[in-house]
Amino acid sequence: METAKKVLNIGGASAPQGPTETQLQELKDKYTKAKQEQVFAFYDTLAAAEKAALYQQLASFDPEYINQITDKALNPAQSQDADKETGVEPLPESATASILDSNPQDIEKWYQLGLDLIADNKVGVVLMAGGQGTRLGSSDPKGCYDIGLPSKKPLFQIQAERIRKLQQLARKKAGHGADKKVVVPWYVMTSGPTRGPTEKFFQDNKYFGLEKEDVKIFEQGVLPCISNDGKILLESKGKVAVAPDGNGGIYSALHAHVLDDMKERGIQHIHAYCVDNCLVKVADPTFIGFGASKDVDIATKVVRKRSATEPVGLILLKNGKPDVVEYSEIDEKTANATDPKQPNVLKFRAANIVNHYYSRRFLETIPQWANTLPHHVARKKIPYVDLETGNTIKPEKSNGIKLEQFVFDVFCMLELEKFGCLEVKREDEFSPLKNGMPTDPNVKGEDNPETSRRDIMDQGARWVQAAGATVVSAGKGEGVEVSPLYSYGGEGLEELKGTTITAPALLEQKQ
Repeated sequence: METAKKVLNIGGASAPQGPTETQLQELKDKYTKAKQEQVFAFYDTLAAAEKAALYQQLASFDPEYINQITDKALNPAQSQDADKETGVEPLPESATASILDSNPQDIEKWYQLGLDLIADNKVGVVLMAGGQGTRLGSSDPKGCYDIGLPSKKPLFQIQAERIRKLQQLARKKAGHGADKKVVVPWYVMTSGPTRGPTEKFFQDNKYFGLEKEDVKIFEQGVLPCISNDGKILLESKGKVAVAPDGNGGIYSALHAHVLDDMKERGIQHIHAYCVDNCLVKVADPTFIGFGASKDVDIATKVVRKRSATEPVGLILLKNGKPDVVEYSEIDEKTANATDPKQPNVLKFRAANIVNHYYSRRFLETIPQWANTLPHHVARKKIPYVDLETGNTIKPEKSNGIKLEQFVFDVFCMLELEKFGCLEVKREDEFSPLKNGMPTDPNVKGEDNPETSRRDIMDQGARWVQAAGATVVSAGKGEGVEVSPLYSYGGEGLEELKGTTITAPALLEQKQ
């Protein structure tokens, strides 16, 4: 695990201190031995502060380790079973459950157990929030994005208010008075570009009503960008080009920055999810209860694949182990196969939405396996400094690679009895914000601000109608935004029975 720690960019440090001559020479020797000495090409021309910053950045990496993971990523070892046909099967019923067709009594049991665990302060939440809204035309963290709801609430606020409401529900169920706090700590994992803006956004918005000490913002690791011939690239004369280490970097980052706090608080059950899903049920009691009741180390939520051709990764059994297989790896016949028990349903339908439950006991084993997770290659156009001229080059085609780990590569490490999979309703729990609006008005976009807004408004309309309200349209056929402070998941809306709501509408919290 020591090596893994070396590639973490902790962030938030004070002004870098310059090295002694001995320290500098030792580092130069280290990079020279690894045949990566080009990173010092402009060192002598830099100002003192720039030298100190470059030294600290280079000292945070182990060049031999970078060489090793680059070589493994570019030249993956042949599996002993490479010549054998890969066996894929749906996960067995013992490892799965579905909100769509489970016994309602089981679902209620999981919900109540999850709420009890929350009331006992044993549940924490990890948010993966390293992405910027580049495709949305914004350089801000994606969690700052306003999807156009009547309330104008950004994603961060929606999710914070779900936590606040859940704390309230758990406190009420447990009968806690004012002397007993229910806290679901929120661990927000950022990347280098999003950490500062995320911290400022939370500060400016007073943590959206959460206690500052219960929101922990930390930074995932970075890895150097590598040229096509295996050399570490310089972004400028005094800085290495780096990129976040992928969503699989969550594990090393949790070990470095979060697990001690979880242990001190007594957290035993963790929910991890991505910031761009506007429908996410943060710290979902049903999901927490499902994972805890099965005593698994990892559970994952899935939604039912829309069609055989939908380009989503699938969670299944691969060579006897839980795993994720990309849609491109599955042949047409397999993709179109139907479930023998449900002929109108696909056999392989468990679409991955990166929404996970972890036991803390499992996360505490991270040092034992963090360095065994593979790195994957992403070929990119990476701006770099020409070593001969010192000029910055912006390439027109791919000139290098970024190395990433995937969060799901850990699944296959588990025995099947320690893995669970819960199918949930897509319309209630999954609406990712991935794309900007299409420029052609005749093109129907997907996974964009409009679809995110629509899915929240449609969900709210379903909730109030289920409570006995009538929704009438003002002309656009839009729905109802129900504030998370009013209702976490459709509960507590009984007072709306017999009322008429004109859409689009906003139902804010009850006073």
